[in-house]
This record gives sequence, C-alpha cells and structure tokens, in this order.
Amino acid sequence: MHDAEGGVRSAYAQYCEWYGQQDPAVLNRKGSEAERTFRRTGITFNVYGEGDAEERLIPFDMIPRIVSGAQWRRLERGIEQRVRALNAFLHDLYHRQEIVRSGRLPDRLLRGNEAFLPQMVGFTPPGGVYTHVVGIDLVRTGEDEFVVLEDNARTPSGVSYMLENRETMMAMFPELFTHMRVREVSDYPRKLARSLAACAPAAAGKHNPVVAVLTPGIYNSAYFEHAFLADQMGAELVEGSDLRVEDGRIAMRTTRGYQPIDVLYRRVDDEWLDPLTFNAASKLGPSGIMDIYRAGGITLANAPGTGIADDKAIYSFMPEIVEFYTGERPLLHNVRTWRCAEPDSLAYVLANLAQLVVKEVHGSGGYGMLIGPTSSRREIEAFRAKLKARPENYIAQPTLALSTVPILTKAGLAPRHVDLRPFVLVSPAGIEITPGGLTRVALRKGSLVVNSSQGGGTKDSWVLND
Repeated sequence: MHDAEGGVRSAYAQYCEWYGQQDPAVLNRKGSEAERTFRRTGITFNVYGEGDAEERLIPFDMIPRIVSGAQWRRLERGIEQRVRALNAFLHDLYHRQEIVRSGRLPDRLLRGNEAFLPQMVGFTPPGGVYTHVVGIDLVRTGEDEFVVLEDNARTPSGVSYMLENRETMMAMFPELFTHMRVREVSDYPRKLARSLAACAPAAAGKHNPVVAVLTPGIYNSAYFEHAFLADQMGAELVEGSDLRVEDGRIAMRTTRGYQPIDVLYRRVDDEWLDPLTFNAASKLGPSGIMDIYRAGGITLANAPGTGIADDKAIYSFMPEIVEFYTGERPLLHNVRTWRCAEPDSLAYVLANLAQLVVKEVHGSGGYGMLIGPTSSRREIEAFRAKLKARPENYIAQPTLALSTVPILTKAGLAPRHVDLRPFVLVSPAGIEITPGGLTRVALRKGSLVVNSSQGGGTKDSWVLND
C-alpha cells in the first residue's frame, strides 16, 4: 500500500482516502459479519490427514489487494505467453517430444514420472487444448516485478473463493465500487461455460454442448467449489456413480433417463478417473471413460496427463520451454531453482538447508516442504536424510523477500505476505485471463506459507480499469 518512502502508492490512493474515514469498530464488526456469511453459505474446506478433519472456514480479510491497470496489462502478456507454451509443451510431450530430442529437457524427467500418462501418447484432445483451466501462482519480489512461483495445469482450485470474496466485498462496501473503477470478475462462470463448450468433441454435433462437473463427492476438500461452479454455470454436478457408457458416449443419470455429456469438467485426479485404465479400486470415475475419450466421444477438462506440467522439476525448465515453443524470451521469470537430482545442486542444497525452501516435485498445499529459516535443527536434519535418500524427489529455492499487503487486525493494519493466482481459460478461440484472481495471504506474522491448509486466508483482488 505504501512505497519505500512511506507515500501511498497510486493504485491505493482512493482506497486509502476512504479507509481513513472509516470507524475501526465498524470495520471489525463487518469482518465478523463476513465470517457468518461464509459459514452460512458453506464456504468451507477440509484438511486431510488430521484427526478432527472437520470443515473449516477459509479466513477472509477485507482489505483488498489492488493492482493498477498498467501493471496488470504487463502481467497479462506474460501469463498468456506462459500458458501458450504450456499447452504446446504438453502436446509435444505426448507426441514427438521434440524438446527432449533437442536436449533442452532431460528424458529422466519423464521416465518413471507418475504424472506422465502413456495412455495419452499419440492422442490429441478435441480442439488441441490440454489445459482448459490454468492457475499461475505469482509473487512480487520487487517494486514492480512479479515472478512465477508455480504452475497449476492439472486442477487449479480457488476460483469460487475469488468470486465469493468479491460478492462479499460488494455487499459490505458498495460505495467503494461506485467510486473506484474495479474490473469485474463475476462473469467468470459464464466465460468458463462458454470456453468449455467451445472444446466439445465432433460427436457433439451442432447442438448446444452438454457440460457437467465431475466431483469425488461431499467429502472432498474442494466440494464447495465443485457445487458452486456447477450451479453458476448451469451445469449438472455428477459423481462417478451417476455416469455410464451408453451408445459410445458417457451419459449421466437424470430424471428423464440417461443424457449424453459432451464436456466433463473433472475435479477427479487421473489415478481415480477410470478403474479400467488406472486404479482398479476407484469408485470415483466411470469405467471406460478413457476409451470413450480416446474415441472422440467426450472432452475431459483438463486433459489427463496435464499434471506433468505441475511437476516442480519441470517448472525449473520453464524459461527454456517458453523460448522453445514461442520463440520469445520469457516475459515472466521463474524463482531461481536448484534441481536436487543434479549432484552439484544437491551438494549446494545440503550445505545451505537452513537458508532455503525445499519442496517435493509433486507436492501441493504447503505439505512436504521445508522452510529452512523457520525450521528447527531437528527438522532440518530429518529433511536432510530425505534429500539424501531421494534427491530426485525435491527442488530447492531461495527464501524470497516477498512483498506484503495490509490485513486488518484488532490493532489496525498490519503487513502480511501474499501470492496471487490468476485464472486462465483456454479454448480453440483463444486465451482469456480473469482480471485479478485469488490472493492468498499468510495471516500469521512472519509466515511465508499462504495455503489455507497451513493457516492462510484470502482477500479480494482488484484490478483497476485505468
């Protein structure tokens, strides 16, 4: 909100003027009202692996994160370039693997990698789209520099919280949106439905494609989001038990019998998608869906096998990937990354564990990682043993001096670290980037972990229309 000299940044000027006129007691009361609204609406998540695995609220902070229009336009260009490269990369990996043949990407990253699906080799999804919905996690490290922390090309979550955060802010402070030109995000579900429909297979013919959302069920941590998006899109929410193969199509059970589905926005991981192709014990996906998919009878969004792009060792090669497929220098940079599978990098990481952040290549949600500066000597030594046993399973990065934004505490405004996840829609018609995204905030003082499962919260993200 303020620059190094203490002046208010231009993007926050109007907001700061408004904030200075508010009664702190009223703001705190509105914060409690927002929490009750979230609880009443059912905006919750589950944390796996805990004895009391009850539903929890994701804490919401009412101080918005504001990005100027000029800064957003620069970000958009970098995000669009990166998503184009990711889609081209996935097509190449499952076809000629030119990037491996060229020596730009070592084939060891594919051998034995569970995220790389042999079942997708030689197959092109309808419309040539692999990554229908992408989330790019960004952090700001300098005055005006954003870098990519990780890519989410498999099943990026959190868009429902982005939408609910905005709706809550508009209900609590309508006057802010009257005076400030904040770009809209509420049309995301409509754009998602349109983008998914544009990816329907040829079997859909010329009629309006039928879109459905596949959920693992009510016990999944992101079930609220699955139900929310289905409702907002006007699509059916289905589970594996609602689906079956009928006349070479995947059909869902309705009150009027079984109806064919053209596009299935699946929120079920690859392993559980089809018991005939992947895990035979799965009850979450319909038997035979991969055969129907490969025969052109349905579109799966995102495509199976896109998880290889989420691999953090692959991430470390993204500068080369962007240049290889676009012929351009990357507009968004990566965080410096040491690949522990390489002996020299491993030696450096082992010697500097106390200063680094170490992550599992397939890790997510803030689990399976070490933040050296905040870890005890015992925790560091335990992680050292893991690294030595399976170095190929880890990458390391420096502990970043992340930018902070204000949150509202009982004592007033206080700085906390944040990241930003813009959401990107991809179809044969092009790439659309929602102006803003989900800002996740580390609510604990000094914490760098923004994940909700690790005590993080969210806030509304504003992109100004300037």
